[in-house]
Amino acid sequence: MISLSTVWLWLDMLQRELLLFAAVWVAIGACNEWAMDGLWAWLRLSGRVRTVRLPRGLAASADWQARAGDGLGGGTLRGVAAVFVPAWAEAEVVGAMVRHCLSAWPHADLRLYVGCYRNDPATLAAVLGCAHDPRLRIVVHDRAGPTTKADCLNRLYAALQADEARSGVRVRSVIVHDAADMVHPRALGLLDAALDHADFVALPVRPEMQRGSRWVAGHYGDEFAEEQAKAMVVRGWLGAGLPLAGAGCAIARPALSAMAARRPSEGPFAADSLTENYEFGLAMAELGISARFLRVRDESGHLIATRKYFPGELEAVLRQKTRWMHGIALQGWDRMGWRASLPDLWMRLRDRRGPMLAMVLAVVYALLVLTPLLALARRHGLVPDHPMSPALAALLWLDGVALAWRIALCGVFTAREYGLAEGLRAIARVPLRHAIAIVAARRAVTAYLATLHSGTVTWDHTRHRALPAHPACCPAALA
Repeated sequence: MISLSTVWLWLDMLQRELLLFAAVWVAIGACNEWAMDGLWAWLRLSGRVRTVRLPRGLAASADWQARAGDGLGGGTLRGVAAVFVPAWAEAEVVGAMVRHCLSAWPHADLRLYVGCYRNDPATLAAVLGCAHDPRLRIVVHDRAGPTTKADCLNRLYAALQADEARSGVRVRSVIVHDAADMVHPRALGLLDAALDHADFVALPVRPEMQRGSRWVAGHYGDEFAEEQAKAMVVRGWLGAGLPLAGAGCAIARPALSAMAARRPSEGPFAADSLTENYEFGLAMAELGISARFLRVRDESGHLIATRKYFPGELEAVLRQKTRWMHGIALQGWDRMGWRASLPDLWMRLRDRRGPMLAMVLAVVYALLVLTPLLALARRHGLVPDHPMSPALAALLWLDGVALAWRIALCGVFTAREYGLAEGLRAIARVPLRHAIAIVAARRAVTAYLATLHSGTVTWDHTRHRALPAHPACCPAALA
């Protein structure tokens, strides 16, 4: 029988090993983040990157409808823009999304392709309610849903090809959106103008805060505010592949054709990928397709971005984060590998660190329980006292500074986009973000192993219940 004193000694040994493990890996992660912070700060201070703001009164100016060559976007498109919206079980939001999109973008050269499934009559009925607009094209998939989001996008691409062949008019660009996206009125002209300078253009995604889920849904705002104001900007400047976010991304027609040529039997999007948008962006970089990430504010100072409500229920959040981590960190490792340029390699390391980061976080929180418990045990002579080495003490000091810096920076970026109150909440939401990451990582590894065994991938759909353009759909979700 194991004595109680032996258990305490084992716990003491475990705590010392975990402390060394956490100290080393937190320091490595801190150096990675400080490199990103330093490069971003240098780019900002040197003026190499900046957030452009549209001048006031631009919408009323006489030449606004005619000019787009300055890169700020205009009211007249350079060619036909096709918007792809895959929709499965989106009856609660897709009708509002389509109506708002067609209203916010009144351009005659807009074509809105919405992909529905024959076994999803509710979504199909919601889209048919908007069929009075001739710019809307409803495409019913010939397969029963759900397949995968990429498969639905490929079906829309096939419909686009058929329309081009029938009309003899080739579109200039394809813009990908989700069924729960709220588009910005200035976004279409901005994307169209930017395609003069790059073949792939992405706008930020801005999660909207929800009064009914300030903590769970609110953590998306914390993550996106920093990631898209800093990491995506650095990524674009380095020339690394920009992941397609699946919302507010414009692809030049020749670039889409080049992607489709990689898999002629399927289409441009990888139908067997859980995170086809992410993989699509990196694959374009491998083909040498130029990309650009745009941060522009409108005349009122609001970010020209795709706004949306992210899940507000914990289980839905965990499912979505599990799919992201599974697709990017685990499946992406298998599918995309590590052969890339130095900037792309650095970004792939950052993208795929999720499971490792979650493990380190789990160890840190375990230490927060073990360390005071063992300190109490030492006071009562249950375990011996061990002097800490100077090297470990220095590492722990560095880790503490890094943690304080990361938390403060999270609050700053969130406050900059959502206001001071949300910035303070962002600091308080840090433990929740960590807990979600830890649980999602465990589920992602389990799901990845199951996929290896079954060899099948299905659309792990995130159900949307409200659209920012029509908050009456969900009164509790008002910001």
